[in-house]
Amino acid sequence: MTFAPPPSEPPAAPPLTLTSLPLFPLGTVLFPGGLLALRVFEVRYLDMVRKCRQAGAPFGVVALTDGHEVRQAGAAPEKFHDVGTIAAISDLDDSHPGLIALRARGAERFRIVRRQLLPHGLWIADVEQLPPDVPVAVPEDLRKTATALEQVLTRLRDRSPDDASLPDPGAEQLEDCGWVANRWCELLPVPIDLKQQLMQLDSPLLRLELVGDVLDRTGIAP
Repeated sequence: MTFAPPPSEPPAAPPLTLTSLPLFPLGTVLFPGGLLALRVFEVRYLDMVRKCRQAGAPFGVVALTDGHEVRQAGAAPEKFHDVGTIAAISDLDDSHPGLIALRARGAERFRIVRRQLLPHGLWIADVEQLPPDVPVAVPEDLRKTATALEQVLTRLRDRSPDDASLPDPGAEQLEDCGWVANRWCELLPVPIDLKQQLMQLDSPLLRLELVGDVLDRTGIAP
């Protein structure tokens, strides 16, 4: 009598990699699902944005650790975090010479594997995408963070009804730890290093728990 070996688990799929992803180092952290508004006027980024738009390709947003968004004459190259977020262009206005206004939506997070500074000042990188947040329901003890977020967003939309960057969430979004945590991270006036640490967390529940701690300390959440 022979026995067949038990079926083995399928091997985990390797992380998706992107090569030569153009990077936009900024003094902010882009979260998945977030909306980024930019006014681009530097030649290195004007060319990048036009090429991305024509090809339907994204670019990567990374938070600066040293240097400035606008290149300074004689300054050392920018330094930035290894983990960033892919940005997909949703709207673009290039009707003004030498200026592009655009909106981009945050997609997957990524980690830089190799980076290169091109002669004209643009950074490109080979990156591997990080897994998206696993949907996790907001637990009862953190329900107040979702309720407070809904209230804050309602007030902001009432004050600025034409601001397309303010989401109008549905019940499904307000019940998801990752979505609620990310929107709070965008709104809270906390240091960029803390926002970066929160964005890099793989656990959306832990991210929301830490956001809840900040809200409790500041008295924002009821």
